Amino acid sequence: MSEDKVTATAAYTAFGLRAEAEKIAAGLHLVATPIGNLKDISFRALSTLAAADAVVAEDTRVTKTLLAHYGISTPLVAYHEHNAHVMRPHLIARLEAGAALALVSDAGTPLVSDPGFKLVAEALEKGIKVTSVPGPSAVLAALVVAGLPTDRFFFEGFLPHKGGPRRARLAELARIPGTLVFFESPKRVAETLEDATAVLGPRDAAIARELTKLYESVRRGRLDQLAAALREEEPPRGEIVVLIAPPGVDAEAASEAELDAKLEEALAAHSLKDAASVVSASTGRPRREVYARAIKLAAERESETRE
Repeated sequence: MSEDKVTATAAYTAFGLRAEAEKIAAGLHLVATPIGNLKDISFRALSTLAAADAVVAEDTRVTKTLLAHYGISTPLVAYHEHNAHVMRPHLIARLEAGAALALVSDAGTPLVSDPGFKLVAEALEKGIKVTSVPGPSAVLAALVVAGLPTDRFFFEGFLPHKGGPRRARLAELARIPGTLVFFESPKRVAETLEDATAVLGPRDAAIARELTKLYESVRRGRLDQLAAALREEEPPRGEIVVLIAPPGVDAEAASEAELDAKLEEALAAHSLKDAASVVSASTGRPRREVYARAIKLAAERESETRE
């Protein structure tokens, strides 16, 4: 047994949080687990995991490591997107029979980018008690160290994998008056930052990697600077959270002016429909929106010619 495990287990025992000493109510308990550092789990979370009739986990191999670290022998049940339609009725039946089940994700708070939502929704629909045991969250951990505004933020999860849909989604998010938060794959993060630079402009941003783990790092800078730096490097490793600052006071006006400039240039060489398609593809903005703006610009140009 490692020194860390001895220390953690000793602290756990010192507070009397053993399964036989702490009973929990019947129902579904949503338990937040560490996103990396096993010491980040709460005493209440440990007590709940130890006292539950079963721990419902996205990947039982990941959760088994956590439970073993703290000497917890509660049975594990796999519940993930591939077996959810089969397992959900069985879990609901156990809950209706009076079981106390603890639901965990691979890391962090359940239901955030994992398949637990439908289970919770059905449990509530059946009148089953659902309890939150709060704790670690990669979204909040990244937000508070990024150095970007925290008063309002929007969590998007994962952006589309392909460039066109990704730019289109970024264009839809461009006017949100809060910090944007994304999960991203190390293989795609450079492309995502390049697309964000093209669509959102030179906003401040941060890349949080391997939070709470040994090689934790947070890189801060403008989107274009971070994108340029990643182009020259090997793809980063580990779990990544990308954060992008809200638009500035003049950002919306500047964005509209940039769109008009691109449309004017495209209209000089293409038909109205083709110009809208070209600019929509290059900016990621919805074609319907770009086409409507192109019609307005064409009408203004024709009016000026008549005058």
